Amino acid sequence: MTPARKAPRPTATTTAAAVSVTVLAGAAFGLAPAAQATTPAPTAATPTAATPTAVTAAAATADPAASGVSIRFVDIPGDGGVRLAANVVAPSNADASGRLPLIVLPTSWSLPQVEYLAQAKKLAQAGYVVLTYNTRGFWQSGGRIETAGPPDIADASRVIDWALTNTPADPDHIGMAGLSYGAGIGLLAAGADPRIKAVVAMSGWADLVGSIYSGRTQHAQAAGLLGGAGELTGRPSEELRQILEDFFSSNLAKEQDLIAWGKKRSPATYLDRINANGAAIMLGNAWGDSIFPPNSYADFFDKLTGPKRLELRPGDHATAELTGLLGLPNTAWNHARQWLDRYLKGERNGIDTEQPVQLMSRTAADGDDYEGYPSWSAVPSGQRRVPLTTTEKITANHDSGANAGTVLLSGALDQFLKIPPLVSIPLLSRSHAAVWQTGAFAREQRVRGTVKLHTTVTGDRSDGTAVAYLYDVGPLGIGKLITNAPFTFHDRAPGTPFGVDLELFSTAYDVPAGHRLALVVDTVDPLYIEHNPDGAHLTFSSPDADPSYLTVPVRD
Repeated sequence: MTPARKAPRPTATTTAAAVSVTVLAGAAFGLAPAAQATTPAPTAATPTAATPTAVTAAAATADPAASGVSIRFVDIPGDGGVRLAANVVAPSNADASGRLPLIVLPTSWSLPQVEYLAQAKKLAQAGYVVLTYNTRGFWQSGGRIETAGPPDIADASRVIDWALTNTPADPDHIGMAGLSYGAGIGLLAAGADPRIKAVVAMSGWADLVGSIYSGRTQHAQAAGLLGGAGELTGRPSEELRQILEDFFSSNLAKEQDLIAWGKKRSPATYLDRINANGAAIMLGNAWGDSIFPPNSYADFFDKLTGPKRLELRPGDHATAELTGLLGLPNTAWNHARQWLDRYLKGERNGIDTEQPVQLMSRTAADGDDYEGYPSWSAVPSGQRRVPLTTTEKITANHDSGANAGTVLLSGALDQFLKIPPLVSIPLLSRSHAAVWQTGAFAREQRVRGTVKLHTTVTGDRSDGTAVAYLYDVGPLGIGKLITNAPFTFHDRAPGTPFGVDLELFSTAYDVPAGHRLALVVDTVDPLYIEHNPDGAHLTFSSPDADPSYLTVPVRD
C-alpha cells in the first residue's frame, strides 16, 4: 500500500472530541460514583455468577415506587462466562405468574448501561420487561471490545437466555432495540437468534466497511472518535487495535483483512439469515450521520423481506434520538415504541399501515413533517442529469475551502439551526477546486435520494484522493452543503484516464426557486484521509465517447 500523504491516525481534534463525548455522556446519563464503586472492574478471566447486585445510587434516583417500575442491577454471564453488567427494569407488580414481552437493549459504544434508563422506565410502565446491558469490553462488563464480532452476538443470546430464566419474560415475544453500536448488535443478533421477533435499530449501520471506508477512503474523524472513545471507556481487543493501526497507517497490504473484518460485522452480510428468521425490522438514521452515513441502511432496507420500516431525518449521529435518552419527548423513540407495541404486543396502532419509508427533508420547517413512500427506490420520481462538459485541472494537497464539516457537530447544526457547512462558491480557488454550476432554477428542486457522479479522471501520480460536494447556491454565491462523498484510487498508471462512478451520501433537501446547484471537487477534507502525493494534479474531463455528468434524484 502506498502510504497516505497524511497518515490517518487519531488527531488531537478527534481525541478531544472523544473526551468531550465521554464527559457529556457521564453528565447526561447520571453516572453515579457509587454505582461504579459497588462492583470491581471485571476481567474476562473471572466470570461472575448471574446474581443481582445491590440497587445502586443510579437506580435509587429513578424512584421506582413512584413510577410503578422496579430496577435491579445484575451481572449476567455472557459468551465464555464473560461478565456483563446489566439492569432489569420491569413493572413493579410483575411476577412469574404472568409473562411479559421482553426488550433487550445493548448499550451504545462507550456508554454505560444506564444509557437507556429513561426509555426503559417508559417501556416497563407500558408492560415490558426491559434488560439493558453494557456490551463486553466497556465500563463494568468484562472481556475486550470485539466491535460487534461473534462474541457480542453470542452475548445477546446469552442475555435472552438469562432473562427467560430470571424474569417473567415471554419466550414468544422478544425484541431488541438500540442506538448506534446497540443498533448494529441488534440487527446482527436478529440473523443469529430466531427468538427475536422485532428489532429497532437507530443510528446504526448495515455495511461497516461502506460506513468508515467508503470509496476506499478512510473516514478519519469517525474512526478516530470511535477508537479514542474505546480507549477511554473500555478495553479494546488486540484485533481491534491492529485493525485501527493498519487503517490509520494506510497499509494497503492489509486492506483485504480490513474488508473481511468489516464484513463479519455487517448485518448486510447476514441478510439471508435475517430474512429467514423474519423479525420485524425498523431502521432509523440521520441524513448527516458522519459515522454511519444512511446509504447502506437504504440499500439494506429494500432487500429485507419481512415487516420493515425506514425513517431518515435531519441530524448527525444519534442526535435525533438524544433527547429521548434524557427522558424528553422524542419522535424517534415514540415511533420505536409503536413498532415494538405492534410486533411484540400485537397492538393495532397503525404504524404497519403507514408507508414503510418515512423521510423528512433537511429543510423541513416542521420537526414531524414526514413524507411517506412505498420503497426506497420509489423515493425520487425522476432523475435530473447535469452535464459536466468543461475540463478542470486542480493541484492536490490544498484545502480549497470546500469541506463537509466536523464529525457530530455539523449535522447537529444543520438539524437544530438549519446551518449546514457553508462556502462562497465565487471565492473558491479554481486551482485547487473543480467547479461546475447549473443555471438558476425557475422552481423549487426537491432532491430526494442518492446523487451520483460519473466522470473521467487523470492523475499524474499513481495514487490520489478527491472529495465531491454538492451545494445549494443562493443569489449571493453562498453554497449550503447538500451532500458529499470521497473516493480514492491506487496503482493507476500516471497520465492514463479512467472512469469514476461515485455515489454521494443520500439526502433529502429542497433547493429554493432562484437558486442553482454547484458541484465542487477538491482533494482535502478534515473528515477524510487523503492519498495525494506532494505536487500531484488531477484532471476531470468529459470525453465525447464517455461524457461526464451528475445525476440528481428529484421529486416532482
